[in-house]
Amino acid sequence: MNRDRTHQAEGIFSQSIKPLSDREFLLFQKLIYRAAGIYLSDAKKALVEGRLSRRVRELGMSSFSAYYEYLSSEKSGAEVGEMLDRISTNETHFFREPRQFAFLDQQVFPEWQTQATRVSKHIRVWSAGCSTGEEPFSIAMILLDHFPPQTGWQIEILATDLSQRALRAARTAVWPIGKAKQIPPKYLKQFMLRGTGAQAGNMKAGTELTALVRFEQLNLNASVPPWLEHFDLIFCRNVLIYFDARSRARVIHRLVDTLLPDGYLLVGHAESLTGMTSHLQYAMPTVYRRARSQPAARVDTQPWEASSAT
Repeated sequence: MNRDRTHQAEGIFSQSIKPLSDREFLLFQKLIYRAAGIYLSDAKKALVEGRLSRRVRELGMSSFSAYYEYLSSEKSGAEVGEMLDRISTNETHFFREPRQFAFLDQQVFPEWQTQATRVSKHIRVWSAGCSTGEEPFSIAMILLDHFPPQTGWQIEILATDLSQRALRAARTAVWPIGKAKQIPPKYLKQFMLRGTGAQAGNMKAGTELTALVRFEQLNLNASVPPWLEHFDLIFCRNVLIYFDARSRARVIHRLVDTLLPDGYLLVGHAESLTGMTSHLQYAMPTVYRRARSQPAARVDTQPWEASSAT
């Protein structure tokens, strides 16, 4: 960056803006709820101010009111998306909630392998709220271990998130090498690559994994697109906590509608769906199975220089 641009940037980011008032917070609170179903309590005022203040400065504005007026008048919706990116919390890691992965490993997958209750060898999974990709790639690793393609199994993983920023990071399938300790050693050796040269200090998912995962931007509070259906597993973990009761119920019903009979919905450790829908049966804490009472039709539907990440 040359000296003039440096001074310009310094001028933008040192520009003072008026603190977020209670009235302004209420406006953003309602806008965020309308746009994404995310409910921010009054205790989140400091969070909103902290995460949006940089964007207000970037746009050369001196107040949150001016930014709100800009959001309200901007027709494309692009800036609302940018604002939601700034508000979003993208915290995740590989093989989060290990008890759930143990349940799949020990109970669900052996049942699927018997083929007693399946009509095809096609497994479809949705990672809803995938953040920077650790969750869908954890799913890909454990599925490939149990259902290798050479035995006739087909695996499809859809990973969605509200945040375009998180999705851009997820699509690279690259993470700091420090995250390797979150991955079981056998999967680390089999599926992950260690970067060399310019990529030293990073690791990357191998092509065997990246071939399975497709990333899409999706707002869970919006209408579900028609192609979003027929899943055997849905992971929606630590997402529902950001919704109020009304939004949560709406999202849960949309998730259940896309789940096949006997399919499983996995939520976060702080989330419970008990009593929220008659279509789900409790399997274990944070894991629910869709009842068979309403059947749904199944449909079958650049080089990276690296060495083993171990």
